[in-house]
Amino acid sequence: MLDRTGTALQSDTTCAAAPPSGLTRFAMLAPFATRSFRYQWPADLLTSWAFEMETIILGWYVLAATGSVLWLTLFGASQYLGSLVAPLYGVVGDRLGHKSLLLAMRVVYAACASTLLGCALGNAVTPLVVLSVAMVMGLVRPSDLGVRSALIAETMPTETLISALSLSRTTTDSARVVGALLGASVFTFFGLAPAYLIIAAFYAVGTLLMLGDTAPLRRVSLRRVSLRQVSLRQVSLAMTPEEAVGKSPWRDLKEGLAYTRNTPILLALISLAFLTNLSVFPLTNGLMPYAARNVYLVGQTGLGFLVASFAAGGLIGSIVLSNMRANARLTRLMMVAAMLWSAILLVFAQMPTAVAAVPWLFLAGIVQSLSMVPLQILLLRACGERFRGRVMGVRMLAIYSLPLGLLAAGPLIDWIGWRGTASLYATIGLVFSALITLRWRAELWR
Repeated sequence: MLDRTGTALQSDTTCAAAPPSGLTRFAMLAPFATRSFRYQWPADLLTSWAFEMETIILGWYVLAATGSVLWLTLFGASQYLGSLVAPLYGVVGDRLGHKSLLLAMRVVYAACASTLLGCALGNAVTPLVVLSVAMVMGLVRPSDLGVRSALIAETMPTETLISALSLSRTTTDSARVVGALLGASVFTFFGLAPAYLIIAAFYAVGTLLMLGDTAPLRRVSLRRVSLRQVSLRQVSLAMTPEEAVGKSPWRDLKEGLAYTRNTPILLALISLAFLTNLSVFPLTNGLMPYAARNVYLVGQTGLGFLVASFAAGGLIGSIVLSNMRANARLTRLMMVAAMLWSAILLVFAQMPTAVAAVPWLFLAGIVQSLSMVPLQILLLRACGERFRGRVMGVRMLAIYSLPLGLLAAGPLIDWIGWRGTASLYATIGLVFSALITLRWRAELWR
């Protein structure tokens, strides 16, 4: 990677010597040869586990306390408020550094979890309190995936980027397995306060791990070899502080939006992200507590198994991708998997029992990873270093279609039922995935 003066920047693990042979023997282990990734991956893992535990526990609490699918969809939608301002997070990341931004975001998570823990210990938790804290978290949380991906792209060698981003995705997938089962079990047997004690601890340790990577990067001059200590925060800037002086953040934002709109491959990828969040993600995210309680007639543990089956499939898909070659045809894989994802969920919607639904959720999880991980990789490849943060911010903006899908699902379920709503959403995903492939076939297929 070159800085603005024509200087190559490399981490201390890749400049002085080759990575340990044990880490590079398998493609999926190669990213751990980079020091920053060895700290970021466990930090992302603990944060993702806390995310999932929180979603399962609070979603069930809201539904049980109110008995209303409307309250449940409001809770689900409140977690994605920050997607509306996600492009601004991209501007901040480009100006201040993605590591600094990610650290600040995770301090907010720990503070919100500690607030709910205090309310739980004082028996002051109500659906309104939960919704209020979820809204605060929702202003920050939607951008977490984009910021962590941008940070990985800045610190990883090109040849290990697919493996690194696939492994990063395993933190989310494993969270939906372990976090769902752990959260449901702890909440069932011990109550809200002990469950939130674990969640707050996960957030706190994840934040501290982000402080652990203090090793400097090594700067190697192209004209003569010279070493200079520079911080990760400085080299991760898309613009230097001098360039940012006198330049409006709103201008940066408009530049990022225009760059995305005028680059066909980026527009195709953002369109697919918008579609999947509108049509298929609501079925396996916010609406799963309703399906478990009102359709399959199972409790919190049953809900945990339903969520974990989808996540286990996602974990398998991410592990498969982590061993893929750098020259794999990711665009074709992404589009085929996106259409299969919708088709499998269409079958899942017809399943009469939770036991029958589990295999289809597992398959849906596999193709979900085979679609969404390549999308993330392709975005980071296509956006370039200068617009990385802003393009990832626009990608996070596409997540706002998920709360829209959740809010629309409430009245639709009352009108045509769960199976009718799920079938409609899956059909929309299948049809429009095919239309996106046809519209941008030159960029996505040929």
